[in-house]
Amino acid sequence: MKTFWDERYQQEDYAYGTEPNQFFKECISQLPAGKLLLPAEGEGRNAVYAAQKDWSVTAFDQSKSGKTKAILLADQKGVDIIYDVLDIANMPYPSEKFDAAALIYVHFPDYVRQEYHRKIVDKIKPGGSLILEAFSKNNLVYRQANPSVGGPDQLSLLFDVAEIKTDFPDFLWNIAEETEILLDEGIFHKGKASVVRFFGTKK
Repeated sequence: MKTFWDERYQQEDYAYGTEPNQFFKECISQLPAGKLLLPAEGEGRNAVYAAQKDWSVTAFDQSKSGKTKAILLADQKGVDIIYDVLDIANMPYPSEKFDAAALIYVHFPDYVRQEYHRKIVDKIKPGGSLILEAFSKNNLVYRQANPSVGGPDQLSLLFDVAEIKTDFPDFLWNIAEETEILLDEGIFHKGKASVVRFFGTKK
């Protein structure tokens, strides 16, 4: 997968645009600025937006090309972000370091999904927040009708509400839903999609 993402992010255009994910933007606006963790952050659109809103941002991805684009975008916007190239299995960050974390279209295979989600939980302070938007299992139908909407083409890489609640048992949810949305994020997220959305607080 590292090669796949490096190739996608080597293109001049930003694969998912330079504007933040709309759900991320809405949720982050409700929180006081603090320390934010962004796993699998790709080309940095959410990291740079958060930094513009005075968050101290630590992002990572396995793609060096993603980091290059993210740092370029941060420079263009006049903000600083920390961006590491690493895999989630090898996160070096201390436990309970971050006031919030966001998983925006971060799709793990089902055999590691729960383990990796709980690694993220470990990095969030009690009272901290989690924001998650990802394609639902029902998105396969949307993807077949319109491949431009994007998302994994394997059921094992897609989510449902019950799974996410099981993966994050230590959270009180303000939002926990599956819903249909209209995506317009770069060239790889375009059209109607079925997603799961979560926004909550760690107990």
